[in-house]
Amino acid sequence: MAFSLPPLPYSTTALAANGMCQETLELHHGKHHNAYVTALNGLIEAKGLAGKSLEAICTEAGKAGADGLPVLNQAGQHYNHMLFWQVMQPGGGGDKLPGALAAKIDSDLGGLAAFKEAFKQAGVTQFGSGWAWLIIGADGKLKVTKTPNGANPISTGEGKPILGVDVWEHAYYLDFRNVRPNYLDNFLNKLVNWEVVADLIGKGGLASGQSA
Repeated sequence: MAFSLPPLPYSTTALAANGMCQETLELHHGKHHNAYVTALNGLIEAKGLAGKSLEAICTEAGKAGADGLPVLNQAGQHYNHMLFWQVMQPGGGGDKLPGALAAKIDSDLGGLAAFKEAFKQAGVTQFGSGWAWLIIGADGKLKVTKTPNGANPISTGEGKPILGVDVWEHAYYLDFRNVRPNYLDNFLNKLVNWEVVADLIGKGGLASGQSA
């Protein structure tokens, strides 16, 4: 078997009114994400990945340190983008969260405003390329974290991501140029699908359902 590029859960024009234009989605999903999938499939036999789940590959590559980077750069980015597409929707964002998610953010992170500020700062302060995350930690509590390049909280062992935002420049340059803070504000206030985030808490994170 080989990994595959999943279709977007909306059209490439669906997010344009909310700050992510058609060209961004076509390039980001159709070119960048697809390139990670293609490269990962090229590593399956050479790296002994056959039959392993995407999550297992990310975990093992993370534990391997520098030796695992060739695999993590592709597997991590495949996983990261699968989550990224799922946690956005047309007309998303804002402050109306499902009750259980709102209560969890209140108890673990000090409220929605505090979470948004921490999440935004994680994205702003990630030097160069990477991701900002909301995760379920090993203790069951929500935490905000960040990772460089293609790493994710699965590869670092921090926990299971339930919300992630791509801060590689190709994710936002066409829409926001180099003003990353504005992109992050827009993501939180106009794009996040809080229903999906709440559902992922119940499921303990994203299960990709993909294996090599």
